[in-house]
Order: sequence, then structure tokens, then C-alpha cells
Amino acid sequence: MKKCLYNSVRPNPAGDQPRVDSTAYIDPTAQVIGKVEIGPATFIGPNAVIRSDETGESGQVASIVIGPECNVQDGVIIHSLGGETVTVGARVSLAHGCVIHGPCRIAEDSFVGFRAVVFKAGLESRTFIGAGAIVEGVELPAGTLVPPGTVVNSPDMVWDLLRTGPAQYAFMDEVVATNLKLVQGYKKLQGEEKNNS
Repeated sequence: MKKCLYNSVRPNPAGDQPRVDSTAYIDPTAQVIGKVEIGPATFIGPNAVIRSDETGESGQVASIVIGPECNVQDGVIIHSLGGETVTVGARVSLAHGCVIHGPCRIAEDSFVGFRAVVFKAGLESRTFIGAGAIVEGVELPAGTLVPPGTVVNSPDMVWDLLRTGPAQYAFMDEVVATNLKLVQGYKKLQGEEKNNS
């Protein structure tokens, strides 16, 4: 990891700087603020906001950590309550306009759909959250499928959920592969722009 600082990647009031892997791509319109770590080959799309700036009782700001080969698509918001962490595992896809608010943990190879909300929740690996769903205050086992528009906010509701199937797994893998290609393409464009300037 290396420090990266330009207009859209900047410190919080506590002075915590984002740490962005050199192979990640951040769109110039995205905002990455404070104690944020972004892993290798991760794509941060236009107008995404990843903001770690609220202090907890200790006076410290907790981290937002985004693992390798993730994609944080257009208009996604990631934030957290003071002193609480957000952890996003490898190859997670956060689709357009979804909100991830900590405390929150999303394990590897999961998908959060368009305009879905995940708050005070834990998602184990290969979980699929449909568009517009709300997941709050629960722990979802590996391979859980939350249908579009569903509200899951109590442990009793978790046991009634479906299992992620082959169609969802194929879709999740395709989304990750597509965004890895975008990272490569945009990084190449950045290199060309530097060479031409």
C-alpha cells in the first residue's frame, strides 16, 4: 500500500490518510476520505463516496477496509458510526447506489444489489443481496439469497431466506470479471494520459 493524495482522495479531520494500492483504480469523481484502505485491482466508480471520519469514544477513527478485486460502483456510499469498522472482503461487488453503513462486515465473493442498504450487519461469503433490499442488525450465513426489495431486520427472518444458486453465482463472477477488465482499461488510460502530458 502507498499513500495517495489528490483532490478526491484526502485526509479526515483527525489526519488519517487513505491508503490505496497502486493497482486500484479510483474515478476522479469518487471521494475517498480518511482511514480507508483499498486493495489491489479494486475499482471505485464515478461518484462513489467512501468516508471514514467519525471518532469513537476512544477518540480514534475506525477503518474502512476494502479488499482486493472488489468493485464499488457508481454512487455507492460507504460510511460508519464513530469507532465502528467496515470490512469488505475480496471480490465483493457493491452495485450502483447501494449504501453500506458500519458497523458492517461483508465476506468475500458477495454481491450487494442496486440501491440496497446494509447496516449493522454481517454477510458471510457468497451472499447475494437483491436490488432495493434492506439488511439491518442481522448475521447472514454463507450463500444466503435476499430477494429484491426484501427487508431483513431480525434473526428470525434469516432462516426463511433462500440460498444463492448457480444463476446468482454465475452473475456475481461475471460482475467481478467485468470490473477487473475495467480496472485494467482505466489504468492503461491513466498511463497514456501521463505519457501525453
